[in-house]
Amino acid sequence: MRNSYDVIIIGAGPAGIFTALEVTRLKPDMNVLIIDKGRSIEKRKCPARVTGKCVNCEPCGITFGWSGAGAFSDGKLSLSPEVGGRILEYFSQEKAKDLIKYCDDIYLSFGANKMVYGLNNENTDKIKYESSKYNIRLIECPVRHLGTELAYDVLKGMYHYLMDNTNTDFMELTEVKDIIIESNEVKGIIIESGKISADYVVVAPGRGGAEWLSDQAKKHKLKTTNNAVDIGVRVEVPNSIMDHLTKDLYEAKLVYYSDTFENKVRTFCMNPGGVVSEEHYEGDIAVVNGHSYSEKELRTDNTNFAVLVSTTFTEPFDQPIDYGKYIAKLGNMLTGGGIMVQRLGDLLNGRRTDNSRLCKSTTIPTLKSAVPGDLSFVLPQRHLTAIVEALKAFDNIAPGMYSKNTLLYGVEVKFYSSKFETNNKFETAVKNLYTIGDGAGITRGLMQASVTGVVVARDISSKF
Repeated sequence: MRNSYDVIIIGAGPAGIFTALEVTRLKPDMNVLIIDKGRSIEKRKCPARVTGKCVNCEPCGITFGWSGAGAFSDGKLSLSPEVGGRILEYFSQEKAKDLIKYCDDIYLSFGANKMVYGLNNENTDKIKYESSKYNIRLIECPVRHLGTELAYDVLKGMYHYLMDNTNTDFMELTEVKDIIIESNEVKGIIIESGKISADYVVVAPGRGGAEWLSDQAKKHKLKTTNNAVDIGVRVEVPNSIMDHLTKDLYEAKLVYYSDTFENKVRTFCMNPGGVVSEEHYEGDIAVVNGHSYSEKELRTDNTNFAVLVSTTFTEPFDQPIDYGKYIAKLGNMLTGGGIMVQRLGDLLNGRRTDNSRLCKSTTIPTLKSAVPGDLSFVLPQRHLTAIVEALKAFDNIAPGMYSKNTLLYGVEVKFYSSKFETNNKFETAVKNLYTIGDGAGITRGLMQASVTGVVVARDISSKF
């Protein structure tokens, strides 16, 4: 490794990867360093994916490493600028679509699946029309589905391209201790072994590094604003309940405002024929997630998806990540450190799901390590009420969802950092310091994170 680089990228998720891809395309002579707390993609392992039991690897092989959480995610590329982040706050609809198309073409060039869901306008219109009868909004969004196995291959291809064909280095298992700022201009970073200088620093740590980035913002007095806090559960039902929605849409993005509190409730990360999974964050926090495969023979009999309640807090509250961690810790406390599962029928009857009741469920859980419990001891009443009311409404367009055997896993928390104040090139008030991706509170998915990387790379290239 060198002692100085033209560009240092903190975080090897899609935002960081696309920064490197674009900046090395535009300026092949630039020296780029990507740093991540996790491992390179071929060294990333998750024992739980083999044994079904999490052994608390440090760092978590699911959350950290090359390609971030995207390496083992469902690999959904949302092709609408209205889904997966806030880029429409920075660009026009037309510009945002152009950027998404540009990034999508790069994914395709590295072997992404050519099939796109959600283009059957007739069926989409029917689902949208039916949803409107029950005060449910369907957000239309074409989706290119990679699947967990293809997402891994595509992102691995990007790794080898950058390492073999460009002046890019990757430093794994490395934590950035601090960002060096002098006279309001970035000068590099500090790691355990010392200082590395750089003309440009791009901070893209993903959700796993959101807390670290918030701490850096406070330390260096960077301005931020609160993002909504998304907390909820992962729902698992038989494919038969969801197939009529997922067949054409793949992911039905539904929004409902709860009857009692009028909180926004939304579905997120829908996985037809998928599996519920567990992932870990700093502080020994286990949260639930889900993924699915593109190959039919790998699919299960169930569909899982998140149901999240969005809450935007006002001043003086400025700790959205700590709040989400607090709720997740409650769930972990009651399970001995893992994920909790409860039948909807038991929740509605005010009783804890135990092993005997879970065995009676006709929906067979795909997360075998989940511990039966009672989510009413974990989620705030406001959140739990909103989730139950949303599931009851969704049952009108997906009959069978509001069943006693529907499984609810908790807790699902999306650690979006407070949103950083930047210009439309994602440069902060500190010269040549950029913040992008999910960790910066700007995006919420693979595609828009990739877009932010391209935008930053183009701005750096124009200055170089």
